[in-house]
Amino acid sequence: MSSKVYFGRWLIEGSPYVILLDVGFTAWSLDRWKSELWENCSIGVPWFDREANDAVLFGFLTAWLLGEFAAQCDEPPHIVAHFHEWLAGLGLVLCRQRQLPVATIFTTHATLLGRYLCAGNVDFYNKLAEFNVDKEAGDRQIYHRYCLERAAARCAHVFTTVSQITAIEAEHLLKRKPDIVTPNGLNVKKFSAMHEFQNLHAQSKARIQEFVRGHFYGHLDFNLDKTVFLFIAGRYEFSNKGADIFLEALARLNYLLRVNHSEVTIIAFFIMPARTNNFNVETLKGQAVRKQLWDTAQTVKERFGKKLYESLLVGQLPDVSKMLDKEDFTMMKRAIFATQRQCLPPVCSHNMLEDSSDPILNCIRRIGLFNSAQDRVKVIFHPEFLSSTSPLLPMDYEEFVRGCHLGVFPSYYEPWGYTPAECTVMGIPSISTNLSGFGCFMEEHIADPSAYGIYILDRRYRGVDESCNQLTSFLFQFCQQSRRQRIIQRNRTERLSDLLDWRYLGRYYVSARHMALAKAFPDTFIYEPQEPTSAAGFRYPRPASVPPSPAHSLHSSPHHSEAEDEEEPYDEDLEAEKDRVNIRQPFNLPNRNKNHTVGLPEKN
Repeated sequence: MSSKVYFGRWLIEGSPYVILLDVGFTAWSLDRWKSELWENCSIGVPWFDREANDAVLFGFLTAWLLGEFAAQCDEPPHIVAHFHEWLAGLGLVLCRQRQLPVATIFTTHATLLGRYLCAGNVDFYNKLAEFNVDKEAGDRQIYHRYCLERAAARCAHVFTTVSQITAIEAEHLLKRKPDIVTPNGLNVKKFSAMHEFQNLHAQSKARIQEFVRGHFYGHLDFNLDKTVFLFIAGRYEFSNKGADIFLEALARLNYLLRVNHSEVTIIAFFIMPARTNNFNVETLKGQAVRKQLWDTAQTVKERFGKKLYESLLVGQLPDVSKMLDKEDFTMMKRAIFATQRQCLPPVCSHNMLEDSSDPILNCIRRIGLFNSAQDRVKVIFHPEFLSSTSPLLPMDYEEFVRGCHLGVFPSYYEPWGYTPAECTVMGIPSISTNLSGFGCFMEEHIADPSAYGIYILDRRYRGVDESCNQLTSFLFQFCQQSRRQRIIQRNRTERLSDLLDWRYLGRYYVSARHMALAKAFPDTFIYEPQEPTSAAGFRYPRPASVPPSPAHSLHSSPHHSEAEDEEEPYDEDLEAEKDRVNIRQPFNLPNRNKNHTVGLPEKN
């Protein structure tokens, strides 16, 4: 068979070897391979599904490569092939169909049918056992994709998912209970800033404040030092990602802040890519006006400074009334006139192609959050992923997250949830749900998640309205925190980083591979699991000092001062040291192989 294969080093930390298969080079074989797939597996792939066609090409190429590698080995090899998602799953099916000497693992990060069903606003988790999966997949025209995914799950020696909540889903929709849960980790070293993360937060927050000054020019009637930045980011799945409940909670929060005469202002960013044709002219104009005002202020400052210097040089106190001349006042008046604005600051930073049918914009119209002066909650919808080269908000995603105060991810369907995990390792508190893999993982491993800045919203056992009220309560409590309390909470959040590091979570993948080897080569490998098979029992205790949440405060007045906060005893280094003593290290997963020494690595 003729194919194009690239071999080299992957330009990431560790520089691992990588093999790239050019699916386009073998596209001429597509019809023949689809025919073979139908004859051997009874799975038909329609011609118009480009993603599925690519999956067929990649699957046959992967099986061919593994077969050739095994055939050319001098001794019988013990190969482990780990396939992720349905797009790669066909290679696994072909390996089993051709009886290649390969131990196979299939990991689903989300089920196809689950994502589609949740997007359709069905009572997904209460009706999991009732769905006619074949009919539901057929109704959504994804039956061939579903068949590829289910075949991979059923054929694999070891089937894994990324969270316990997805394991329940996979058992009902893919008809196989996962053998092990393999949570997603992060390269914590990449995000690590040691004691600098608080300074990085201040620097990034200052850059966001500059954008806000331009966006709200002419209506900047709030104190930026008392402004809290919230954000939600991810794929534009309005209901699945919880954007619907977040907007509703913001409307209720706005009411609470207004009736309590709060001085706090909330700015909520929605970072979700949608179809646009350009930047909003009014938004670009705001940044231009801000820069022009800055230049004017610098010019006047230089003139003022020069006259002040000359006056002091001759030993005279300056006459303030003569420090600025008529030209200076004219320049400043022109600058002030340029800030006059007849319209409200836009809620969307871009021109939307489907403005009238956009779910976020329609919800904003319904709840009436139009960035008016009387509203304490402002909304900015940025329908494009962030980039440091953007003329509007020149920040990459990591910088932006570090500058915010709270990430809000009230997802209804979130098999894992990298966004709150990334917030955690950067020391930014976040709101997740008990329907997300991350939220369930944190509930299992932390005795009091909210004390560490991980708020878990109950969307599994509460109705939408109750969940929305709970989210509103979380947001309102967070707004009541003083600056010092938020600093304490960020310190605690950042200390959870090790729990999400691949150095710990990678052992679940090692365990899955040992299990696959034992199933594929039973004469050589033996896998003997022991109870418990999860990390149950490993839990972070409550923080050593008093929690920062005002909900647990003993202040007699709801509007306590910063001076009162300073009286609370807190020593960051002392608390961190106590936590290091109290928190037990995660233990090794209890599994081992005999007859062939491939035991798990010891914890460093």
